[in-house]
Amino acid sequence: METEALAAAQEIDFSMLALFLRATFVVKLVMLILVAASAWSWAIIIQKFINYRIARRDSDLFDRAFWSGEPLDELYDQLGPNPRGGAEKIFSAGMVEWKRSHRADGALIPGGQARIDRKMDVAINKESESLNNGLTFLATVGAIAPFVGLFGTVWGIKNAFEQIAIQQNTNLAVVAPGIAEALVATALGLLAAIPAVIFYNKLSADADRIIGGYDSFADEFATILSRQLDS
Repeated sequence: METEALAAAQEIDFSMLALFLRATFVVKLVMLILVAASAWSWAIIIQKFINYRIARRDSDLFDRAFWSGEPLDELYDQLGPNPRGGAEKIFSAGMVEWKRSHRADGALIPGGQARIDRKMDVAINKESESLNNGLTFLATVGAIAPFVGLFGTVWGIKNAFEQIAIQQNTNLAVVAPGIAEALVATALGLLAAIPAVIFYNKLSADADRIIGGYDSFADEFATILSRQLDS
């Protein structure tokens, strides 16, 4: 009897495609959701690595230009109305408010320093939102994907026991396919969650470092403008 059951089990196709096609509608839906979440997570991860690399490169290039000794007005004119990098946008925001804070006779309108600081803070916040955009999705996938996969597994095992009750047969050929289909859902949940958690932590730390660089630049730039105001 056991030999016949083992022979029957060996004839069953346990490939991923076959397990998916044999699964119930609910388990299929869970699998599709997890595969889509994993694919979208990897798309975000790859895009963020590219964006952060560009942001660091642009910041390094602008830092060299800013500290080269070139007059700030000339540097601002070179950037034009559409600066590219985050540091350039922060610098341009400060320079725009600097120019607007002067009267026609060259005197500074009261409260100019505070307005310049606020303008640069707004620019930093916009860059922060851009850098962190999509990371919430990674955190969500990392937190809930294992539970979604577990739900698919529980549902699949429930269906497997129902089949056992219907067929009144507990041999391996009846039990194995249902259990295998159910466990695939948990595996997909972990497959989606583990990279999402790892890269969420990595990308969050990278974003914090880039934003910290923007904050440091804004403070240094504000100090330079403050010296000019005092003089």
